[in-house]
Amino acid sequence: MYFAPVKISETPYKREGMVKSLDAIFRPASVAVVGASTQKGTLGREIFDKLLDTDFNGPIYPVNPKAKYIHSVKAYARISDVPGRVDLAVVVVRKEFVLDVVKECAESGVKGVVVITAGFKETGPKGAELEREILKVVKENGMRMVGPNCMGLINTDPEVRLDTTFAATVPPRGNVALASQSGALGQTILEHAYQLNLGISMFVSLGNKADVSGNDLLEYWREDPSVDVILMYLESFGNPRKFIRLAKQVSRRKPIIVVKSGRTRSGARAATSHTGALAGMDVAFDALFRQTGVIRADTINEMFDFAMGFANLPLPEGRCVAIITNAGGPGIMAADACESHGLEVVDLEESTRRKLREGLVPDASVNNPVDLLAGAQPDEFQFALRQVLEDKHVDAVIVIFVAPIITDPTQVARKISEVVQKF
Repeated sequence: MYFAPVKISETPYKREGMVKSLDAIFRPASVAVVGASTQKGTLGREIFDKLLDTDFNGPIYPVNPKAKYIHSVKAYARISDVPGRVDLAVVVVRKEFVLDVVKECAESGVKGVVVITAGFKETGPKGAELEREILKVVKENGMRMVGPNCMGLINTDPEVRLDTTFAATVPPRGNVALASQSGALGQTILEHAYQLNLGISMFVSLGNKADVSGNDLLEYWREDPSVDVILMYLESFGNPRKFIRLAKQVSRRKPIIVVKSGRTRSGARAATSHTGALAGMDVAFDALFRQTGVIRADTINEMFDFAMGFANLPLPEGRCVAIITNAGGPGIMAADACESHGLEVVDLEESTRRKLREGLVPDASVNNPVDLLAGAQPDEFQFALRQVLEDKHVDAVIVIFVAPIITDPTQVARKISEVVQKF
C-alpha cells in the first residue's frame, strides 16, 4: 500500500501559532490541579505532590471544594477562585465532572488542560459523545488539551521543571523526547529510560488524543533545541498524510523511532478498545514509515537500543562499516546484520591492513571484520580501533568484546573510550 504524496500549505504564522498554543501546556507559568486531594495514595494527591517535589518553576494551585489546605498549600473551591492567572489545569476528577471543569477553565482564561481522567472514547458511544462535548469547549475557546485517559507530561527544562505524571521514576534531563499513547506503557518507558540513565527533555502521555496528537508533538519538537531524538509509542494515526509531511521534514534533522502496535487483527482490535484508536492496516504503516525515514522498532527494548545510539553517538557520514572483534562468530553475525540492513562491510585500505599486520599478533585477521583473537589485550583493541578509524573508507566502527577470564573488561572499555574521544 502506498500513501500518495500530498502538499499541505503551511504559513510560518500558522505554525508559530500552533507552537505558541502548546506553550501553555509544556511551558506554563502556573499550574492548577483540579481534584488535588488531602488523601494520600489518590492520583490527585500524587500529582500535586509531584509538582511540589520537582520544584515547578511557578505557582501551584490545588483546587478542591472540600479542602482548605493541601500539603500546607491553600486550596480553592473552584478554579475561578484562584487569585492569579492559571496557564495549565491538570484535571483529576470523576468523568461526569470533567466537562463542567473544562467549561470553568475556559471561562477563567485557562489555555491548557491535561485530562488524566479515563472513561471516554475508549469505553464506547456514550464516552465518545462526552469526549466530543469536551473537545468542542476546548476548540471554541482556543484552548489545547492533552488526553483524556492519559498519565500527564514532563518537561525537564530547568526553567520549567514540570511533572504532572504519577510515574514512580523519572529519568534525568537529556535530549530525548518521548510520547506514548498508552499510559501504562508510558510508565514502563520512563522506568526503562531511568534504568538506562537515558536523559529526556520531554515526555507526553497522549491518551485518547482528542486534541493534542502525535503530529502536534512532531511540529512542536521540530525546532525545539532541547530535542535531538524522538521516541513514540502509537496505536493509531489520526491524520496519516500530515504525519508523512511532518515526519519527512523532522527525520532529516532528528531521528524518529516509533513502536506502532496493533500489527495483527487481534492487536488492532485491542487497540480500539484501549484508547478508542482506529488502528488500520499494518502494511500501510510500514509503507508510511519507509516514505518518511521513520525508524520502526518492533519492541520497546529495540526502541531504546536505537535511542541510546542516537542520543549518545554522532551520526555516521555514510554506510561503510568496519567491525573489530575478539571472537569470530559474533563478528560474522555483525557483518550479516550490517549487510541485511543496507550497510556495507567495507574493504579496508591496504595501508590500514599493513599497519594492523605490523601491530597485532601474527594470527590476527586484518580483513574486515578485524579479528583480534580471544586473547587480545586492551592495548590491542585501542591500537586496532585507532588504525581503522583513520581509514578513509570507514564511516563507522562496531567493536565487539567477548570477555575472557584473562582480560579486564573495564580496561578494554577505557582504552576504547580514549580513542573515541579523539575522533
